[in-house]
Amino acid sequence: MARTTVIGFLGSTLDGSKRDSSRWHKWRPTVSLCMHQDLRVDRLVLLHGAKHADLARFVTSDIASVSPETRVEPHLVQFDDAWDFEEVYTGLLDFAHGFAFDPEAEDYLVHITTGTHVAQICLFLLAEARFIPGKLLQTQPARGMPDPVGTWNAIDLNLLRYDSIARRFAEAQQDSASLLKSGIATRNAAFNRMIAEIEQVASRSAAPMLLMGPTGAGKSQLARRIYELKASRHRLSGPFVEVNCATLKGDSAMSALFGHRKGAFTGAMAERAGLLRSADGGMLFLDEIGELGLDEQAMILRAVEEGRFLPLGADKEVTSRFQLIAGTNRELLAEVTAGRFREDLFARLNLWTFRLPSLAERPEDIEPNLDYEMERFAAAQDLRVTFNKEARETYLAFATSNAALWRGNFRDLSASVTRMATLAPSGRIDRETAELEISRLRLLWSGGTSVEQDILAAILSEEELADVDPFDRAQLSEVVRVCRQSASLSEAGRTLFAASLKRRSSTNDADRLRKYLARFGLSFDRMKDTSGAS
Repeated sequence: MARTTVIGFLGSTLDGSKRDSSRWHKWRPTVSLCMHQDLRVDRLVLLHGAKHADLARFVTSDIASVSPETRVEPHLVQFDDAWDFEEVYTGLLDFAHGFAFDPEAEDYLVHITTGTHVAQICLFLLAEARFIPGKLLQTQPARGMPDPVGTWNAIDLNLLRYDSIARRFAEAQQDSASLLKSGIATRNAAFNRMIAEIEQVASRSAAPMLLMGPTGAGKSQLARRIYELKASRHRLSGPFVEVNCATLKGDSAMSALFGHRKGAFTGAMAERAGLLRSADGGMLFLDEIGELGLDEQAMILRAVEEGRFLPLGADKEVTSRFQLIAGTNRELLAEVTAGRFREDLFARLNLWTFRLPSLAERPEDIEPNLDYEMERFAAAQDLRVTFNKEARETYLAFATSNAALWRGNFRDLSASVTRMATLAPSGRIDRETAELEISRLRLLWSGGTSVEQDILAAILSEEELADVDPFDRAQLSEVVRVCRQSASLSEAGRTLFAASLKRRSSTNDADRLRKYLARFGLSFDRMKDTSGAS
């Protein structure tokens, strides 16, 4: 059976008393913890300061009379001020490092009832960090009756043993993750894992973060949600300040970021604080940070590391402490190699780097994001619009297919919902409205210069088009265009294969074209039937 060792401070007030028989009727925490029938204390490590050595000897003697099986080991802890956190923590940490813990042979209890509040907090922190591998021990006097023994309670800091507490922590983490996802019930496993990691980093670290990903992938929105999460946990007190670095050029970039003094340059009619000072105590989001010049990058790095910088035209530095989140759609490592981005700034940002996937990489998340955009439209326009079942199925079948490129990512989806909701007859998106929007998206992603560029959509179903490789689409589109303009299959074949006609012994271009079309399940007659007036 493992022995029980208790580690705790001598209570200079609570453990002290008149040294007569009346003391046995008084609750004294250190003496009383050795008087419990259901708590065997084999060893008591009694921590005390130099001026309480005599009281430690007196308490040790009393413990010997009530619990002779308990071995008391007074231990002097060196600190001048029992209320100085740094002194007390350093002294206790030195004690923990020098103590011969043997968890296989001993169970450890850390008595946190006595000592100054600072000492109790330090013992708690050391136990939580496992510098002292034990449970917390709390004692208190019995309520409503004179009792020198009182009660005791052991607290295991391993929260996994407390299902209800662990469940509350898990729920809190889920709420935080939901906040980061704007309440969207995303289904993509990789994205959800990334959000869970961001939640932990945002909760525990003030280091810069780098959000990478294509334009429209949601970097700006995620940065704002990270700010809201940190602010809700009182880790930030200042504002959220956002700037798109692509809009900053030359002196205006320096002025916008770092501020300027009146007269610093032509047109500087008044002093300007700058965005970095505005973000003091809060968060600065520099979107498209790769667009900044090397001089601005150098000043940003110093401001992040030292919390100070020099405004334009100033001879005295100003201070600002903020958390930095940077966003970019560039590969910054390649920019460093090319000399367009500072290596030291990249190293500072690269501690926490998260790559946001494109919308096309998360097809399972399109449906919940569609619902989110519908709710956003309703809130913005004070108008609730819904899909009918057939229209929703038609739109989602296209939106989650390979034919849906989503080049603008969530911006494309948001614009698409806005168009459908605006044009929906009687507030109900029907199939015709959905199909019209699908045609618009196809045209948008094809370049949008002519309807001819989207010619395949008129002859192939969604499923058939999804099976055509992007490599084949341009060639097939040209074949379809020529067929529609030709009177016969032979004429189309002669047009399509004219350049190689003189080099071939066989001139059956119609058969060659027929076999090509058959690869895609097409025939000449089918294309002529869908050509309309052409």
